Amino acid sequence: MTETYRYPVEVLHLLVSPGHAYFGRARDGAADVPTADADRVELVAGKGIVGDRFFGKAAHMDAAVTLMAVEALEAIAADLGVPAFDPLLTRRNVILRGAHLAPLVGQEFALESRGALVRLRGGRPAHPCAWMDRVLAPGAHAAMRGRGGLRCQPLSDGVLHRGPAVLLSPVPLKPDQAGTPALLRPTRLP
Repeated sequence: MTETYRYPVEVLHLLVSPGHAYFGRARDGAADVPTADADRVELVAGKGIVGDRFFGKAAHMDAAVTLMAVEALEAIAADLGVPAFDPLLTRRNVILRGAHLAPLVGQEFALESRGALVRLRGGRPAHPCAWMDRVLAPGAHAAMRGRGGLRCQPLSDGVLHRGPAVLLSPVPLKPDQAGTPALLRPTRLP
């Protein structure tokens, strides 16, 4: 039995977009693609978020859902000396507050919101593209390296809701990563 640690997080944004907005040359501008900041999204095991551009695409099965911590964006903006960024411009699917994502590479974990549970496997880091210099700020592409989030594979069908949530992680975070040691409460991962 693996211990699981419960961390309170907040789902700030849930981005769903049927098409890619950042392709071609940045000087030509982003594509006009409808994008929703949804209150809830439906995930399908092995396929991704229903209605999203990566849903069911073979090349993205292990990386169909991207997570990002808003704290990383706040730190990047501070490093660059610019105002806070609109998190949706990063085109990450799930923007979280209070989640330390780097330790989840290669790990199975879950997000629980409004009683619904979605199990995920952390894949590779979500590296930024050169477009970040255009849509966020000059220097954002380099500043985002190592802080661009996490690409994940959904392991279960489920619904993720915006608002308060719980990250169920097999990785105990150090106090400097999660705030206080009181957040470390071992439980079983469903």
